[in-house]
Amino acid sequence: MNVLNIIENVMHQLVWGDFMVVFLLGCGILLMVSCKFLPFTKAGLIFRKTLGSFGKQGTNGITAFQAVSTALAGTLGVGSIVGVSTAISMGGPGALFWMCVGAIPGMMSKYGEVVLAVYYREYHHQKGYLGGAMTTLKNGCHLPVLGLLFCAFCILASFGIGNLTPSQTITQTIQEFLPVPSLAVGVILAYLVYKVLVGKSKGIMKWNERIIPIASIFYLGACIYLIVRHASSLPSVCSFIWKNAFSFHSICGGVAGKAVQYGISRGVFSNEAGMGSSPLSYASVEDANPVEQGFWGIFEVFFDTLVVLLSGFVLLSSPVYGSGAEGVDLLVACFRDGFGNAGGILFAISLLFFAFPSILGWYYYASVCISYVSKGAFLLKIYRFVFLFLLMFGGMLDVGFVWGLADVFNALMAFPNLISLVLLYKIVVKLTKEYMEKTGK
Repeated sequence: MNVLNIIENVMHQLVWGDFMVVFLLGCGILLMVSCKFLPFTKAGLIFRKTLGSFGKQGTNGITAFQAVSTALAGTLGVGSIVGVSTAISMGGPGALFWMCVGAIPGMMSKYGEVVLAVYYREYHHQKGYLGGAMTTLKNGCHLPVLGLLFCAFCILASFGIGNLTPSQTITQTIQEFLPVPSLAVGVILAYLVYKVLVGKSKGIMKWNERIIPIASIFYLGACIYLIVRHASSLPSVCSFIWKNAFSFHSICGGVAGKAVQYGISRGVFSNEAGMGSSPLSYASVEDANPVEQGFWGIFEVFFDTLVVLLSGFVLLSSPVYGSGAEGVDLLVACFRDGFGNAGGILFAISLLFFAFPSILGWYYYASVCISYVSKGAFLLKIYRFVFLFLLMFGGMLDVGFVWGLADVFNALMAFPNLISLVLLYKIVVKLTKEYMEKTGK
């Protein structure tokens, strides 16, 4: 494991250097300026076409709300909740600031990649619509090899962000309350995931559509209560975050600065803006308008960032912060402090409701990529076996190794996707302008 840790650390430094941070932020800023600050100037329109249109979706095939629920399933929970704790532990409180800052251009990166995925998607017999960075790179950039590379990286990423990290989080959470062996938790988890996967893509979509809204409302309500409970400490918490975010070590220390590096990398882990994962879900919606699906992408990043911000304030305002606990243990302690012993159990339940759909969401992303590169079902069966097998052992691996590996896979997946955004950003601007002119907005 020591050798593996060394290899993972070297790879992490290579893919998460200054170039990657600038590339991620630069793509979002380019689209933000080119689309005239769309998330802010058209906020009302975006709301009406997303949450404001809830209940008005068509009933044929996969709906936009099912798509955004699956997308949020891939980001909330492990990325938005536990990811905040690991970002602050590794990069300091200032990492929370950079997570939120990175989300602003991230909204436009997400918007752009969704618009392009829907616009360049393909219809496959029996598989329905398939779209994502692979179809964008193939049909828009005429770089099919790079599209296949994206698929390979997405499959690898599903083993990190969508498998080992949520498996480890679920195992740690359960072991906080029950003396259950890690392998036993993994076996049960793999079995439950398998039972849901029998329903295939639509079963995954329907599961996420039911679970994510309930879990989100429950968790946000609990966070708001804890923040209000410690409202007197908020001014000092804000000052603490601000000073740490702009300290010399946070900005200039290490590769890209610890606060900046871990803030941006954990921000990408959380909202997945620039990775190209969520478009795999949005592109499957029938009768989809590229721009309106892009609005859902903006909403997704906004909502995810709200969860990140509230989670961070819960953590930093709690008297248990600085006790030495990290990750899941620290967040469980925060909820225990606010709600008593039952609070830890409530947090564990809410996290499980987030982490389980996250696994399903990433399995779906990988299955789309596999369906794109393979006509038969044999490769998907092999992938399912490996995915479930690794799921059983995620809780037994080193925490730092698992999260570092997930960061590496995320960056590898983002590279080809960001290339497509740079090459085709004018198409995004064109489609946005045409939509606004057509609707008179």
